Amino acid sequence: MVIKTLIIVAGAYVVLFVLGCAFQRKLVYFPTREFEATPADAGLEFRECEFVSPAGGAANVRRRYRLHGWYVPAEKARAAVLFCHGNAGNISHRIQTLRLLHDLGLAVLIFDYRGYGKSEGTPSENGTYRDSEAAWEYLTGELGWPPEKIIIFGRSLGTPIAARLASLKGPAGLVVESGFTSAGEIAQKLIPVLPVKWFTSFRYETEKYVSRAPCPVLVTHSREDELIPYEHGRRLFEAAPEPKRFLEMRGGHNEGAIVTGERYREAFEDFLETALGDRSERPGELGRP
Repeated sequence: MVIKTLIIVAGAYVVLFVLGCAFQRKLVYFPTREFEATPADAGLEFRECEFVSPAGGAANVRRRYRLHGWYVPAEKARAAVLFCHGNAGNISHRIQTLRLLHDLGLAVLIFDYRGYGKSEGTPSENGTYRDSEAAWEYLTGELGWPPEKIIIFGRSLGTPIAARLASLKGPAGLVVESGFTSAGEIAQKLIPVLPVKWFTSFRYETEKYVSRAPCPVLVTHSREDELIPYEHGRRLFEAAPEPKRFLEMRGGHNEGAIVTGERYREAFEDFLETALGDRSERPGELGRP
């Protein structure tokens, strides 16, 4: 009887594991095509942007996907932000972030990964990396922003994408908001009864990429984050090279910047002074409640 029970339990584990592997993509990406708003709804001028990203892979060596984004200028902008958003929705769900960054005197290029919003294709890990590189080329080429005046900003799933891009391109600064150390560790948290950490096909190794950032880094995370444990944010901060800053936010995973309010703005301002001015400033803690 005991052996039979063990066989049934083991079989159930195998079935769950196989199903998890088969549907990994659907567990990571939650894109939507419909737009809920535009920057104009927040009183912001903007321009529609379109650029291409290579599909990748031997079978698609010559194929290109058209990606869509918005460029939101700011009068006498001190820098430009390349924003890499999270795994759900599309750029139309980040209007509050655009308003906040604009009020800080920053121009913003926000784009949708392949398969999101008006961007062609289907999302994948390597695809999102290529898409961020294409956005960088558009920002530095078509829009004419020099690397030393660009802040790469990643939120949630966008954090490994932004950190990797920063490690390759050397921007003025990197912002890592509500990030995770790696996809494997998050998968293990979601399914603790299976060894999914070792078998997930997604890597998204934020911690590794952050450690290679050749620029000032701002890490922000909330103890109240219900999706990604606060410890992930602390580990990312510890991995980041100097100069670096940490801001402890308040609020849930998708509302930290808004709930934290003025403390968030002050921390961001302080970070911009380091990234765009004196890079010799020591690392430290910002805005502890």
